[in-house]
Amino acid sequence: MGLLAASIVVLLEATTGDIPGQPYYYVWRQLAYGVVGLVLMLAVSRIDYSRLREYRNAIYLGMIGSIVAVFAIGSAARGSRRWIELPFFNFQPSELGKLLLVVALAGFVVDRIRQLHERQTTVKVTLLGLGPATLVVAQPDLGTGLVYLAITGAVLFVAGTRWSHLAALAAVGVSAAVFALVVAPAVGVEVLKPYQRDRLTAFLHPTADPREEGYQVNQSLTAIGAGGKTGRGSEATQTKLNFLPEHHTDFIFAVVGEVFGFVGAALVLSLYALLIWRALRVVTLAKNLFGALLAAGVTAMLMFQVFVNVGMTIGLAPITGVPLPLLSYGGSSVIVTLLALGLLQSIHARSRELSLAKAVA
Repeated sequence: MGLLAASIVVLLEATTGDIPGQPYYYVWRQLAYGVVGLVLMLAVSRIDYSRLREYRNAIYLGMIGSIVAVFAIGSAARGSRRWIELPFFNFQPSELGKLLLVVALAGFVVDRIRQLHERQTTVKVTLLGLGPATLVVAQPDLGTGLVYLAITGAVLFVAGTRWSHLAALAAVGVSAAVFALVVAPAVGVEVLKPYQRDRLTAFLHPTADPREEGYQVNQSLTAIGAGGKTGRGSEATQTKLNFLPEHHTDFIFAVVGEVFGFVGAALVLSLYALLIWRALRVVTLAKNLFGALLAAGVTAMLMFQVFVNVGMTIGLAPITGVPLPLLSYGGSSVIVTLLALGLLQSIHARSRELSLAKAVA
């Protein structure tokens, strides 16, 4: 609730001049997304999460189908095709796909609990995560695709996969990144689009091309630096005059830094630290492996998005277009994040019921 309230306050400061005649357009819509998400979160928290395991195959196929449908009926914007237009908002299937992948992978792993240490199991789980990630990257949405891989890695880790397997996967990942960013372009092969490659490497040298690929990170650093200790409030020119790009979505943390300064940024980061700590606690308290894997996948999703989003606004991570959970504007992101928190609450509630039953017995 604290992060949702912070989102409304920050959007009030950042977007009131964005649409002439509709100063609260983004605020009202974010508020509506939050209300819908909270209702769904409460509903999910009351179900028994263990029943989801029965539907893991249907959930996985539904996820793949919804992502593929975007290529056929999705709407395009700024060179990407990620959304399906609904009457009230544009639905992004890849956002819901993150949560569906968590459920599908957890169910798959639990069904093979006796083969968890076998190489074939590690390969199969990796391919199950790599498949939808590749489709999402093709939209193109590199940031969300990387979230899928982070979820897959977390599920493998918590499942007890051998360290040698994890090390081999990490080596393959690093090799693939070097091939896509360095080797392939050198021999004239385009694995990534040029703008994607430039965005991934621009954070290493943000001043090399300040008007093009380094523009976003330079404006973000300027905004956060100008905020100082307590922020510039209504005089936050980087935000108010639209020098800061995507200030209501991907770069909303830079708005926090400029408008509310170090104090505001520290408060927001503290709320995320509290959220992640509570999520990690659910992982340890889960009554069975399926619950622990679900909680681990959700926690990895939240941690990855927070670290990458905040990292890219302060020049420590590549710009990949990952939203900041509950703070960035967006119906799909807000609703799916709240659904994920509802799943965590369901796992926690069942673990408490089990503890109480043992205490009574």
